[in-house]
Amino acid sequence: MVDIATRVYNHKWKIDPIVRSLIDDDFYKLLMCQSVFRNRPDTTVSFSLINRSTDVRLAELIDEGELREQLDHVRGLSLTRGESTWLRGNTFYGKRQMFRPDFMEFLEGLRLPPYHLETRDGQYELTFEGRWPEVMLWEIPALVILMELRSRAVLKDMGRFELQVLYARAMTRVWEKIQTLRELPDLLIADFGTRRRHSFLWQDWCVQAMIEGLGDRFTGTSNCLIAMHRDIEAIGTNAHELPMVYAALARNDDELRRAPYDVLADWHEEHDGNLRIILPDTYGSEGFLDHAPDWLAGWTGIRIDSGDPAEGAETAIRWWKERGEDPREKLVIFSDGLDVEKIVELHRQFHGRVKVSFGWGTLLTNDFRGLVPGDGLAPFSLVCKAVAANGKPTVKLSDNPAKAMGPEEEVARYKRVFDVGQQVAQKVIV
Repeated sequence: MVDIATRVYNHKWKIDPIVRSLIDDDFYKLLMCQSVFRNRPDTTVSFSLINRSTDVRLAELIDEGELREQLDHVRGLSLTRGESTWLRGNTFYGKRQMFRPDFMEFLEGLRLPPYHLETRDGQYELTFEGRWPEVMLWEIPALVILMELRSRAVLKDMGRFELQVLYARAMTRVWEKIQTLRELPDLLIADFGTRRRHSFLWQDWCVQAMIEGLGDRFTGTSNCLIAMHRDIEAIGTNAHELPMVYAALARNDDELRRAPYDVLADWHEEHDGNLRIILPDTYGSEGFLDHAPDWLAGWTGIRIDSGDPAEGAETAIRWWKERGEDPREKLVIFSDGLDVEKIVELHRQFHGRVKVSFGWGTLLTNDFRGLVPGDGLAPFSLVCKAVAANGKPTVKLSDNPAKAMGPEEEVARYKRVFDVGQQVAQKVIV
């Protein structure tokens, strides 16, 4: 096992680049990329880094030269032969050759497009623009680079023994969480922690701890590279990016209203009925479910990623019952800002009523809260979102208005079109 503290103390980034591979990425990005490659390949999309935690002044913590060096390193990455073989030949979700030959040829020849970097008011403005299937694969590398460079900035002046104690404390914290989770019957939990991880080595350590501590109750990781190296399941389906871009491309209110369902119709066709998990909250979960076509009720389950998670699950249960479906046969995946206490609470509330699963993210792979003076390693909320498609702005409303984004007039229009009523803001943890 890697001695992470010693590796950090002796840091030379060419030995430990922040992004190790083009598949050091979340599995859902590759799944979505294939769908986009097939359905909307010529759409031009702009992505932008958004730091919701404005008190973390990244441009004052992170050297711009180091940031550019890491970004340039990612632009030089391409699939290795072994990575291509794994993607082409492995079984994902019980299906062989999940990735089609034409998409694999595209991916094997891909180099990520240029980036644009500026500094303003203590923050980095990092943007990417290009053909959607190419530029979308910048999202996760951009996030993990900024997150780890911030960690490195805090750790750089720490001594060898100080680092050993820091990581020993953090390891103990993770293991104690795993011991608590062991007590939950029929637990299903996956690592969703790539995008805001402390570091690659730390995420890999956390995954190994979950494998040993939870056995087959640990269902896999969203990180493709770690899944390949550790011979475990790669986990993921789709995200808000798809409906946000489809909606921005709508020519009128009727097309806008249909956009979230058009996404899932394309998704269904792309995956031959597999990976049927609904993410309903891009423009409000209740409205989405109220107007959903009947065929969506037959899908496998729902992922709840904003708002009050218990309320979201209750809404899903009511919806399934109204559509003549048995909720006990449906899967609810909780994935928003989870830590052990919330996982235990939700499991106790819904175990036996639905099939319960958890995507455990930042507070698995980046929980160093309170372990350094000034809490300089506490996780913060950093996202990289599609902000425009073919020159038109994107909008996200969410079930938590604190996560909403887009121009004010477009947000108002989307609320009208999607009949979004009163919402209760909740603290954005990560």
